[in-house]
Amino acid sequence: MAKVVKVIELLSESSKSWEDAAQSAVNEASKTLRNIRSIYIKEFTAAVDNGKVSSYRINAKVTFDLESERTKPRR
Repeated sequence: MAKVVKVIELLSESSKSWEDAAQSAVNEASKTLRNIRSIYIKEFTAAVDNGKVSSYRINAKVTFDLESERTKPRR
């Protein structure tokens, strides 16, 4: 049987680092998604204020397994 996954795109921002922005995206996605398998960072950007980087932004794709009727938790 072939494996099917779903990919969603998320934007995340952090005042600390791009790594923190990526972790925040995974943390937030984990609140409503199960079986997250990977995060692909599509784009890195940063906001600049007064000549200094003020925030780090990522555009990411999060991949997670779809649940079949057989693997859904019973209620």
